[in-house]
Amino acid sequence: MDLKNKKILVTGGGGFLGQNLIKKLLERNVARENIYSPSAAELDLRVRRNCEEAVKGAGLVIHAAGITGNVQMHRDHPGQIFYDNLVMGVELMEAARKAGVEKFVTIGSATEYPENARLPLREEDLWVGPVEENHAPYTVAKKMLLVQAQAYRRQYGFNAIHLLLTSMYGSGEHKDGGPIPSIIQRVADARKSGSKYIEVWGTGKPTRDFLYAEDAVEGIVLAAEKYDKPEPINLGSGYEISIREVAETIMKSMGLKAELKFDTSKPDGQMRRILDTGRAEKEFGFKAVTDFEDGLRKTIAYHASLSAN
Repeated sequence: MDLKNKKILVTGGGGFLGQNLIKKLLERNVARENIYSPSAAELDLRVRRNCEEAVKGAGLVIHAAGITGNVQMHRDHPGQIFYDNLVMGVELMEAARKAGVEKFVTIGSATEYPENARLPLREEDLWVGPVEENHAPYTVAKKMLLVQAQAYRRQYGFNAIHLLLTSMYGSGEHKDGGPIPSIIQRVADARKSGSKYIEVWGTGKPTRDFLYAEDAVEGIVLAAEKYDKPEPINLGSGYEISIREVAETIMKSMGLKAELKFDTSKPDGQMRRILDTGRAEKEFGFKAVTDFEDGLRKTIAYHASLSAN
């Protein structure tokens, strides 16, 4: 698909992923007037008629909107997280199919993988067992959009693809958006106050595959241009690092010598998460290029610039 002359609907365009995605589309010479990204206040996509309005004239839909958050958010608001993510995605894809949209890209999540899946996580193992309990309302809702996409492809010939995005970090993420900006904020606060320690949720033992935002949106755009198959596909860095190591690296980069304390009353979530990225490289030439420490330095600089302003 040549994106330059397509009208593109990007849901969640005001969020961390959406902002970076729109920037990448503009770099790909997509005209700004061809990118439509209504806010939730403008169009509540849980409502069918709003979805029908949103997809009018679109050649491509990239569904990046979602309701998520940290483990505590998932524990406190599981019903809202399940309903909003499921209904928004289901109604939007149905509206896109009926409107004759050429292609639909769902941004799913690596948390859709079962807890007992072998590592690194491979797309063919997506259904080998149940997902991690704390995130189940979010991940099952997202996973149902894969089921919908594959069902629509079989029955209607609808070109819908499903991307399994790993944990993303980089410029534009809210300070409470994930472990990396949260730890950056805590280190900055400790430097300011002179505190001798910083506290991190959980045991610090879980590992994650963190993907820099610029790499993530490059992968999404490449998939939109080049990938047209029913199988889900991983977007990750292929680099595994523990939360403890992330915190230590941030402290070192920000020049803080302090004790790391872990609040073990808070849940860890899935203990290990590392993605096999071979399919994305084979199918559409995507491979993450940003070294983790380089990406982390850029992310720290971004959050420092916000504090300075």
